[in-house]
Order: sequence, then C-alpha cells, then structure tokens
Amino acid sequence: MPENPTEVTAAEIARLAGVGRAAVSNWRRRHADFPRPVGGTETSPSFALPEVEDWLRAQGKLAEVPLRERVWQQIAGHPAGAVAALVEAGCALLVVHDRPTDWLELSAVSDERMAALLRPVLAQVLTARLGPGHALAAPAPASVPLLRAAAELAAGLGARNAFEFLLGRHLDANPRQYTLTPPGPAELMAALAGPGARTVLDPACGTGTLLRAVAAAAALYGQDSAPELAALTALRLALHGSAEVRAAAGDSLRADAFPRPSVDAVLCHPPFNERGWGHEDLAYDPRWEYGFPARTESELAWVQHALAHLREGGTAVLLMPPAVAARRSGRRIRADLLRRGALRAVVALPAGAAPPYGIPLHLWVLRKPAAHAPAPPGLLLVDTADLGGGEGRDRAAWPAVHDAVLAAWTAYDGAAGPQDMPGTPGLSRCVPVIELLDDDVDLTPARHLPPAAAGGGPAALSAVRERLDETLQRVARLTPPPAGPAAEAGRPPSTTIGELARAGALVLRSGTGSGTGSAPVLTEHDVYAGTAPSGTLADSPDEPVLTESGDIVVPVVGAAAVARVVGPADAGAALGRNLQLLRPDPAAVDPWFLAGFLRGTANNRQASSYASTATRLDVRRLQLPRLPLADQRRYGERFRALAEFEEAMRLAGRLGEQLVQGLYDALADGTVTAE
Repeated sequence: MPENPTEVTAAEIARLAGVGRAAVSNWRRRHADFPRPVGGTETSPSFALPEVEDWLRAQGKLAEVPLRERVWQQIAGHPAGAVAALVEAGCALLVVHDRPTDWLELSAVSDERMAALLRPVLAQVLTARLGPGHALAAPAPASVPLLRAAAELAAGLGARNAFEFLLGRHLDANPRQYTLTPPGPAELMAALAGPGARTVLDPACGTGTLLRAVAAAAALYGQDSAPELAALTALRLALHGSAEVRAAAGDSLRADAFPRPSVDAVLCHPPFNERGWGHEDLAYDPRWEYGFPARTESELAWVQHALAHLREGGTAVLLMPPAVAARRSGRRIRADLLRRGALRAVVALPAGAAPPYGIPLHLWVLRKPAAHAPAPPGLLLVDTADLGGGEGRDRAAWPAVHDAVLAAWTAYDGAAGPQDMPGTPGLSRCVPVIELLDDDVDLTPARHLPPAAAGGGPAALSAVRERLDETLQRVARLTPPPAGPAAEAGRPPSTTIGELARAGALVLRSGTGSGTGSAPVLTEHDVYAGTAPSGTLADSPDEPVLTESGDIVVPVVGAAAVARVVGPADAGAALGRNLQLLRPDPAAVDPWFLAGFLRGTANNRQASSYASTATRLDVRRLQLPRLPLADQRRYGERFRALAEFEEAMRLAGRLGEQLVQGLYDALADGTVTAE
C-alpha cells in the first residue's frame, strides 16, 4: 500500500459499491476483515482507499472503480490538496475544451514529455481566456495522471460538466468551508440585472455562481479574498461560455482589483456582519458617496462599492441580511440612497432561500442615477415569504418566487409613478419615497405591505365557501361504506418488495433531486402534503430519475406510512431526495394494490429501522400478499377510492382554514361587516 494512501469515508465507499451508506455500516459490523479506519473521527472514520478496493473486489462487490470516482479520488488525495488539484484539472479541461486537437497530440506522449509540451500551450490558452495578468500556473509533472483522467472524464461528460461534477463533489465534501449562493437566487438576481447586462462584476465572487447565471455577457469580472476561489471562478466561467473572463484575488473593499471599468451590472452576495471590513482605513474613500458606513454596516459599504462600479443607468443586485433594511446605524445612508434614486427595490425572500437558511434574506436592487434621468416612481417593496414551500433549505417554491418578483419588477420599471403600479396586496407595492423618510427609514417590506386577507375579500370569500360546499358534498359521496368483517379464510402467502424486484416484477430507483434539465422536483413535502411537484433540480451532470404514470413514490425517512401513485399530471417530474420510486410491471402488479398495502402501519413498522433520531424505511422489506392480477385490481379499486376520499378531505381542510382565516381578517380590517 502507498505510504500516504487516499482516504475515503463511508459515504464514498457506498458510492464505489453503488449501495446505501447503511450497507457499509452493516459490512463493518458483520465482516471482521473489513478494513480498519486510518483517520477521521470516531463518528466519521476514513479508510485507506487501496484496502477498501481490495476488500470490495474480494467480496465481489466491485468490478471496477467508476471513472468519475477514480478522478475524484485523485483530486481528494492530491498531495497539494483538493483545491490545488481542482485548479490543475480545470486548466487541463480548458485546453481540452478550447484546443481538443492539441490535447490529443499532447496526450499521445509520455507523462514527462507531456508536462513539458503542455506548459506553453496552457499559457497561450489561459492568456487568451483569462487575460495576461492571470495568476494560474502550469500543473506539475506529477499531476499528469490526474490531467489524463480528467480529460477521460470529459470525453464522456464534456469538459464543462466534468469540472462542475468535480467542483460539486468538493463543495459537498466541505459544506462548512464555503458560503454558497444556491442556483435559484442566483438566477433571479441575474434576471433582475436585465438582459442588456453585457459587462458584469461580482466583487465577492466565491465559486462564481452569480456570474455563471448571467446568460449573454461579453465580459465577466470576479474578485474574491481567497485566491483559490478566484482561480476556481476563473476556470469555471471560462469553461461555461465564451465571455471574456477576468478574476483576481484580494479584498475588494481594501484592494479593488477593478477600479476603472464601469460595468452594466454588479451581482454580489457579500459577507455578512463583518466588523473588520476597513472602517478605520477607508474613512476618506471616494466610494462613500452616500455616507460613510458605520463599523457595523459592512453591507452598506458593499452597496456603495457596487454603485461606484456601475455606468450611469447600470443595475446592481445584492443579497443582504434583513437587518440592513432597519438598523438605525444605517438610516442616513438608506435615506440618501432613496432621495437620490439609487435604491429601487427591496425584495424579502422566503426563509431557506440561501445561507444562513434560518432567516428570510433580502435582495436590494440599485441603479446608478443618471444626470438627467427622471426620478424613479418610488421604492418597490416585495415580500415573497408566503410563497415559500415550508421551513428549511430547498423548501422555497422558486418558480413562484422567481415569477412573482420579476413580474413586480417589470411593472415597476415601466411605471411613471406609484399611481401607475397599484401592486398586489401582501406581495408588492410601489411606496412613495416621502412615506419612507421618517426617523427610522425602515425598508423592511412586510412593514409597508398591507397583508392580503386570507380569503381575498367578500367576493373571494363567497367563492371559497361555495367551493367548500362542493367539496364537502364530494366527501360525503366518497365516504367509504361501513367496514364488514373478512371471511374466515386463511391469509394468502406474502412476498416482499425485494423479492418482486429480483423477479423483475418491479424496478426500484432512489431520488437525488439533482441532475440536468428543467423538470420540477417531487419533494418529500409534496408527497406528504399531496401537492404538485414544487422543487427545483440541483445542478449536477447526473441524469435525474423521472417519474412515469403508475409509479409509486415512498418517503424513506420518517415514521408516517405514505405511498403516492403518480398520475398523468405529475409524470415527468424528477424524484427528490429521501424518496424511493417503485415502477411495477402492470402485467404482474397493480399499482394501486401495491400502494395500498405499502400504506399499512404494521407493514411500515416491520420494515423500519432507527438511525440516530430518524426513522428510516427499508422499502425492500415491505410485504404484500401474493394474489392473482384480477384480485389485485379489486383491492386496487378500493384503495383508489380511499385515496380519492383522502384527497377530498385534505382539500376540504385547506378550504375550511382559508375561509375561517379570511373571515377573521376581513372582520378585523373592516372588509366585511359583523351583521
């Protein structure tokens, strides 16, 4: 075994063998010859990769390490660290992308010769794509095997997707090391910047997610205080499109790498609550056109930094903590931003939109005032808190949030005054600046948006009541008949899902919630609540698991017994995390029969296990009786009727809550009388 072998975790071993992590835990308990940990911690040990591979092959659980895993292991075990390895692999992938013919010639020689020939070619490619001042160095000769493996991966995935996969694995392996901007907010911020943004700057670029979301830019500028992030951003953007890319390392507030170019747009997710942002050193900086920020107002320093880099009429969109809209220490700067027409919109996002996930972050949309431009119609305030899909990350219903915010911004941007944009109660409103210039200059959207009545007014409340009456009548029609005792006959023999899968009667698939494409994601929340798919795909080169009509979807985490039969309306959605899909052969198994028996409480208890504080369902252990297809269909019709009754009851409950809360609101605000 090598002196310093690459180490892998239990999760990575599971990926190598194509099993769940629980299987690896079982192997460690059941097999005395399973490799011993060589690092990590007691709760999260790591193992020597060569020993793990030898053991898996000896057990017949691994024929060959998948290529993507082999490349990732080389990245993770690189002597200079994973980030340095990612940069080297990215450089090689850029040559593969821009000069495929040159790469074929380079890769046909020995490793030592390839390292020498690659240096001038790479220098030319990097200079052409990243400018003469880039700080990337040619890979060392020892890294040539990694470069060859990365190029081999690119042959199947493409250079861009190969780099995105490797970068994504690194970010997933180090979740606490980076503050990432999720794709949903990034795409919304890029859309707010406008389709005419040809030159775009991100002065706190991180891994380049915001700049990558810009569709048709001619030049992208990024700066980050971490040199490794600036390098990864440069390579990521160069591989993503044809725009001119310039990336620099350094603190943007203290050492601005792009002081001269006036750009069309600035997108920024700045660091929050920084006390050491340069308050003592930058007191006389010309960027503080709207006031010198207090030590506690680092975000307002980033706002003015963004405005200083815009051309007249250019747009800046910043992701901000909600406290910036209301802290007294920043009220004078907020007031000046309003008076001079620089701040155009404050958008409250649902909690869980971006880290920190526990608070509802804001988007600030600013525009560099032009000398003779007309005054803005007021400040657009938007509150999308009610459009979230639940608590926690990945719960925000991003299609609804994206569409609502863009619709409000488009209407505002074309309005001549507040009277031309009445807004939507509880969602958006154009507020005259004079109404905001009080002692606090509090720009929190919820404090200036009158909440919409839950029922939407007398006419809407009447409509809700009529719909509730219809639904209750449907509930009455669908109420199951009295249950009678079963005939005295022996219980039929049973089988398990695992046995049916081995016999080919059904197929099992696990959801990831990630992949390529634009399919909506069916989430755990959707399955439990009986709602339409509401999630969005996390970007990944993998193909998502798409549902088909007749599939059964089962949550595998949680104690509730739930099984959802996919109908035509939901077919084509991607399967989310912690969901298992069962696709029965209709000639052997009736879907509704299968789903009905999977709902059994006792069945679920027998197939469940406990890991830490969560209950996990082993779908393969779920049981159902062996019955002829005709008998299955009789059961299936009864189960289908129960599902229709359940859905009608659920709808009646939602309508009843809406009617009750709507009447409370309408009576409280005087919309309806108490007569």
